[in-house]
Amino acid sequence: MAHHRQHRREARTGTPYTEALDAFGERVRLITPGQWDSPTPCSDWSVRDLVNHLTGEQLWVPELLMGATIGEVGGRFDGDVLGDDPVGAWTGAAEAAREAWAVPGATELTVHLSYGDVSGQYYLDQLTTDLVIHAWDLAEGIGRLTRLPAGLVEFALGEISGYGDLSGSGLFDPPLPVPEDAGPQTRLLALTGRRDGG
Repeated sequence: MAHHRQHRREARTGTPYTEALDAFGERVRLITPGQWDSPTPCSDWSVRDLVNHLTGEQLWVPELLMGATIGEVGGRFDGDVLGDDPVGAWTGAAEAAREAWAVPGATELTVHLSYGDVSGQYYLDQLTTDLVIHAWDLAEGIGRLTRLPAGLVEFALGEISGYGDLSGSGLFDPPLPVPEDAGPQTRLLALTGRRDGG
């Protein structure tokens, strides 16, 4: 999710990054051998492509938190990062990222992203929101666990609501209309051009 906005920390207790990692990882471990090529709500991505994308995002975390720039990392995490053991690749990348964020002061660092410098907190919130949205995409792709944890949905909804129409970024379809009484997950998904089937 490479859409930039002015980041405002509002009154809430922490960012549920580890919970989002766990939610995505739980769904990765449910993928059966025949499902890696299955489609997902991300029209250009199969299940494997989706897991590859999120694994790559976590691989970037230790590098960026150590002050590396996009140019310095270069193409090291381009292409297929899953190899012959996709679940193992995801697990290793997720654990390395989790450990990097556990270092005291990580959220106060300046992180050099492709569109400019941001705070570690902004980067963490962005990663977490991406994990939540794509956990649903993966769940839809494999037909399992399509109801996301309520706390993750509420966090991501709070973040996404501040971005405006995300379709201009090229990463999402235009927002979808929802009934006034729609639940948080339905509203979250609609803001990213997804229709909640649950």
